[in-house]
Amino acid sequence: MKLDSSISAIVTGGASGLGAATVRALAAKGGRVTIFDLDDTKGPQVAKEIAGHYAKCDVTNEASVEAALASARKAHGQERILVNCAGIAAGKRTARRVKETGGIEAHDIASFRRVVEVNLIGTFTMITKCAAGMMSVEAMKPDGERGVIVSTASVAAEDGQIGQVAYAASKGGVQSMTLPIARDLSRDGIRVATILPGLFRTPMFDGLPEEAAQSLAAQVPFPSRLGHPAEYGDLAVHICENTMLNGVSIRLDGAIRLAPK
Repeated sequence: MKLDSSISAIVTGGASGLGAATVRALAAKGGRVTIFDLDDTKGPQVAKEIAGHYAKCDVTNEASVEAALASARKAHGQERILVNCAGIAAGKRTARRVKETGGIEAHDIASFRRVVEVNLIGTFTMITKCAAGMMSVEAMKPDGERGVIVSTASVAAEDGQIGQVAYAASKGGVQSMTLPIARDLSRDGIRVATILPGLFRTPMFDGLPEEAAQSLAAQVPFPSRLGHPAEYGDLAVHICENTMLNGVSIRLDGAIRLAPK
């Protein structure tokens, strides 16, 4: 897909981190970008920076998704690109011994369900709604392409660590549905791919002491550092531009394989 001012894009979680980097990368190519997020401060700020559009959106709420899509399409027309970056993490073991009390605690179901609802079901909700919209527009030459969908999983989908059961399950689901969705949408010229980021300098790392962040960075074989969000944005743009990338999940991780903990 040739990225220019005729292309409309939506990025969920676009107010910060990997999402904001992707918003900027798409806008730098000329795309008209709408940010879907819940952050009513950063969302409009990033939108103003790129002369884009902001729509408040809770990806776990179908009505909120539909309202945000209506807002985006009114501003920029039918989207040809969707990049799913909205996500949350939770750190809890399947069951654990509680040292303070000597008791045993099971993983609460509410937090497990919440992670799956945001990361997996929220991603699929966006995909199915946007795919239906993309199917309504004219195919582009020379390959008959109508749209591109890029989702965000994680290396935890393959290397889930201790305490990552909910996160790994949700991101594993995103990775696993990539190929069947690509096959579902192939007749209509809509490509689907997923990126599995490794350790990136995102807001999830903001609460860590710098010493801890550097210790994690040293575990990356090469380059031995945390990833830059712009590197994720660059890959998302390349997927959009390279028509042969379809039904694939790509690790973006500096060759790291996560240890158990």
